[in-house]
Amino acid sequence: MFDLTALELARIQFGFTISFHIVFPAITIGLASYLVVLEALWLWRNEIVYRELYYFWSKIFAVNFAMGVVSGLVMAYQFGTNWSYFSSFAGSITGPLLAYEVLTAFFLEAGFLGVMLFGWNKVGPGLHFFSTVMVALGTLISTSWILASNSWMQTPQGFEIIDGRVVPVDWLQVIFNPSFSYRLAHMTIAAFLSTALFVGASGAWHLLKGNDTRAVRTMMSMAMWMVLAVAPLQILIGDLHGLNTLKHQPAKIAAMEGHWESKPGEGVPLILFGWPDMEAELTRYAIAIPNLGSLILTHEWNGQFPGLKEFAPEDRPNSTIVFWSFRIMVGLGFLMLLLGVWGLWLRWRERLYQSRWFLRFALVMGPSGLTAILAGWYTTEIGRQPWVIYGVMRTKDAVSDHAALVLSTTLIIFIVMYVVVFGTGVSYMLRLVGRGPKEREPDDTTDADLLQKRRPARPLSAAPDAIDPAFRQGG
Repeated sequence: MFDLTALELARIQFGFTISFHIVFPAITIGLASYLVVLEALWLWRNEIVYRELYYFWSKIFAVNFAMGVVSGLVMAYQFGTNWSYFSSFAGSITGPLLAYEVLTAFFLEAGFLGVMLFGWNKVGPGLHFFSTVMVALGTLISTSWILASNSWMQTPQGFEIIDGRVVPVDWLQVIFNPSFSYRLAHMTIAAFLSTALFVGASGAWHLLKGNDTRAVRTMMSMAMWMVLAVAPLQILIGDLHGLNTLKHQPAKIAAMEGHWESKPGEGVPLILFGWPDMEAELTRYAIAIPNLGSLILTHEWNGQFPGLKEFAPEDRPNSTIVFWSFRIMVGLGFLMLLLGVWGLWLRWRERLYQSRWFLRFALVMGPSGLTAILAGWYTTEIGRQPWVIYGVMRTKDAVSDHAALVLSTTLIIFIVMYVVVFGTGVSYMLRLVGRGPKEREPDDTTDADLLQKRRPARPLSAAPDAIDPAFRQGG
């Protein structure tokens, strides 16, 4: 297939499947915590708008959760099929970490998910809220175990190699390896930010369409507060993460910056745009700010850090890809910050829900969080190359002995099936978003009466609620 080697095809297949998978857990993490906030506000203030928003977003959460589970199963199988030598070499560490995720996070989510989605008329409000909290906690625990496994591959600690295999000798060092805390914080905040942008884009869509209800305004307002709060926090965490990466993976930083060599006594410029040429060993068409690279990464005006030429050619990540994926992530991050600040200014002017230019910008920025997550993961994973376990095992030594034809065939099958299955799922989820939260018609029914009569949420039903006689009796 296009003269690609088996190794390249295996990497493309893994990259394709994980790109589909990662967007669903990101939204699941954010929406689960958002549902906790909505239910807490409903219990505290007893205002029906929060219950309506919970009902609306819980359906989208359920669909997204299901697609995340299905896409995640494929990832687990790939470790055994396409990367069997990696599994044989490092399975004593990665295997237990993934098993811990199932035993703690997945069982916790599965145990309380049914109560959360269908238990409104079956359990009391306190137990229902507890179930929602447990599901949200499960998503965060799951994130922790997955990030512990990936971070160990980036900055391996707490192991020995005995008889050609990795053997854990200190699980605390394995789990809490040098990059774990930075990656966990970066990914968790990214999930919250992506969800806030998704919710904000939904609110902007409905406001632009003239669906100016209290529920729509509430979710738009909450989303913009969240963007304003976490966008600058994410930039700060990203800076700390970069400093940690410079310490443990300097070749990755050099590739991200398009930095080839340091000149004695001179600071390193920050290259804003350019085209790193791996063969010529230079960054063409560079537009740079003198000394800013040194200031950001070393906090010194003339500070220096290793360039790509200080690493053997076979140990260099592909700077052309990493350079641009990193800039896409950072550029979107600053646009998110702009969205949050603009929203704050409009809120002060009391025009947050009327400014069409702002609403269009919020709508366009809807997928930016997920795009930034993908760009960040490409930066992380491609920047780790040529290592699958940094400094310990090369990627070419981890791939299974499959022919290129086999991998080409399975890659095509994956592409077709993913487009059909997940394309249908995403289309369905967007239809739910497009319908918007239901607004209760004014009548004499109290909030408590309405909630007592309402049927449990039916997250996988696309049929309009109005055709349900039981719902008509309650609403």
